[in-house]
Amino acid sequence: MKKSVLLAAALFAGSSAPAFAHLDPAEHGSLMAGLSHPLFGADHILAMIAVGLWAAQIGGRALWSVPAAFVATMVLGFVLARAGAPLPFVEPAILASVVALGLVVAVAVRLDATTAAAVVSVFALFHGHAHGGELGMAGTWSFAAGIVISTVLLHIAGIGLGMGLARLADRGVVTRIVGGIMAIAGATLIVG
Repeated sequence: MKKSVLLAAALFAGSSAPAFAHLDPAEHGSLMAGLSHPLFGADHILAMIAVGLWAAQIGGRALWSVPAAFVATMVLGFVLARAGAPLPFVEPAILASVVALGLVVAVAVRLDATTAAAVVSVFALFHGHAHGGELGMAGTWSFAAGIVISTVLLHIAGIGLGMGLARLADRGVVTRIVGGIMAIAGATLIVG
């Protein structure tokens, strides 16, 4: 009994996460802070992987154009924030992006690559603005480079996941289920 209680306590302690989500960009505006920033927020991870999944579902030119549009518009949002341009409803739009992008994957929305790129660009503007607005005066461009690299890697992970799931003989059902789970996770972020 005593060993099982100790084991449970050790597992519980080992599974806990630190209270901070990532390096404080106001103090650590560095490449490492930028790299780590998107990797420690569920909203970032879910949205970026959903963009890759959706691009894989659409296929063709969308495999590169949809993620590229997201990254380019995210950089624009970052620059606007650094220039002091206000953008209303940034955090609600980011949370909405997780739900919306999860839903387009769940429903397997088929848009042409240009329209899909425009859709993700709307969300990317808010993601970029949030990143730029969180940064203090330290290391603006190295922080931005880190965020871009992490975002690209998350998009690639989503594309890889989407292409891997497409190989299953399930006619896209598993990918759609993953999209639904992402949308539900996004909804929990909103209410949580």
